[in-house]
Amino acid sequence: MNPGYLRTLSAQRLAALVRDRAVTSRAIVEAHIAQARAVNGTLNAIVEDRYAAALEEADRADATDPQGPLHGVPCTIKESFAFAGMPWSAGLTRRREVRATEDAVTVGRLRAAGAIPLGVTNVSEACMWLESNNPVYGRSRNPYDPSRIVGGSSGGEGAIVASGASPFGLGSDVGGSIRLPAFFNGVFGHKGSSGLVPNEGQHPEPDANGQRFLSTGPLCRRAEDLVPLLEILRGGALPDPATVRLDELVVYDVPEDGVTPVHPALRRAQHDVAEALRAAGAEIRRPQIPALRHGIEIWSAMMSEGNTKTFAEVLGAGEAIPVGRELLRLLVGRSDHTIPALGLAVLEKVADAMPGRVAQMRALGDELREELTALLGDGGVMLYPTYAEPAPRHGMPLLPPTRWAYTALINAMELPATQVPLGLDARGLPLGVQVIARHGNDALTLATALHLERVFGGWVPPKAVAGR
Repeated sequence: MNPGYLRTLSAQRLAALVRDRAVTSRAIVEAHIAQARAVNGTLNAIVEDRYAAALEEADRADATDPQGPLHGVPCTIKESFAFAGMPWSAGLTRRREVRATEDAVTVGRLRAAGAIPLGVTNVSEACMWLESNNPVYGRSRNPYDPSRIVGGSSGGEGAIVASGASPFGLGSDVGGSIRLPAFFNGVFGHKGSSGLVPNEGQHPEPDANGQRFLSTGPLCRRAEDLVPLLEILRGGALPDPATVRLDELVVYDVPEDGVTPVHPALRRAQHDVAEALRAAGAEIRRPQIPALRHGIEIWSAMMSEGNTKTFAEVLGAGEAIPVGRELLRLLVGRSDHTIPALGLAVLEKVADAMPGRVAQMRALGDELREELTALLGDGGVMLYPTYAEPAPRHGMPLLPPTRWAYTALINAMELPATQVPLGLDARGLPLGVQVIARHGNDALTLATALHLERVFGGWVPPKAVAGR
């Protein structure tokens, strides 16, 4: 079977080919490794490979009866997850030499299901920025235009999946870190309801409060993989999206948050999504939700509650870095940290000086969660931008640094959200939209994603990215 064709299939379809002995696992793994070798010199998405081990595992898969639903299927893993024998730095210089000694829960579940990891992928420094660039591995680049970002912190996953070199990847999301890379790279990504999938075995590991807002989940090139992957990751069944009736759906179309303008191409794409759902029988409403304009402040306030470790301590692997001195070192090119990471450490100190404002934003966040839960109910989804524009050029998300409010707020609300690709704009950059539901109603967003893939075509493979 043509290797290029294999690189377009879902993990479910690849697993079926292996089970039916129509294609060997080795042929599938070889096809994806060949693509990774061709593109990764440009993308810098896989930061350490295990190609030889993957081929050995593929041969063992071919020599045995299928042992799980992903038997013989390749994948990739975000570097911030513990994966035995692989680096586990989270892009932090002080963890450069750290290697995991065991698998994170979700990594173990994927491997037990038969998946064959090809390697680990790049992240932002300490997994806290929307550009995957760090002092350990450098910068990742977008397969649709290498001058543009891949998103963060699961940016390497987004890029390598979009390039056709991995059917799916494991990511995590505390402020948009699954959905933003999926959006910028034109693939599917799902941030589950709070608590849907275990988060153990990641670095940095949030405090107990932060665990409410962190979600582990998949990025994949085909929507049909979302539910099976989530069921493997959570260790149990989900409500079947096939039972969702789109003609009973209420769709709340919210094109902006009232403060961060959205690119016209994304507004048009979201409008087209609403009309496609109307054509399927859904009811479309366009509510006004004033509190959305405070998205970043709400997220920041709710994330900070009960924290026992500062971000400066995270950057120092447990020992707070001298932020002021590091900023001076950055000016002369001698810092071990990136501008966004140091900026977040500074903003944390500013927030600490305004406890009244922080308390106000927490209260507003609680009120907004109640409002959205009541609005969405049992049968509603909200369409909401994933970001304010298609993939910007490297460094540009700092100007201004708040345009990721569209994803961050949804983490603070603990709601499920699926990022759905919607084709390419006139420049060849991916378009997309978030589909959001009330807590526990992941089936609605997943069913909507499956329908929208049929209508809009889903992932569009990028033109070949020349290897260096």
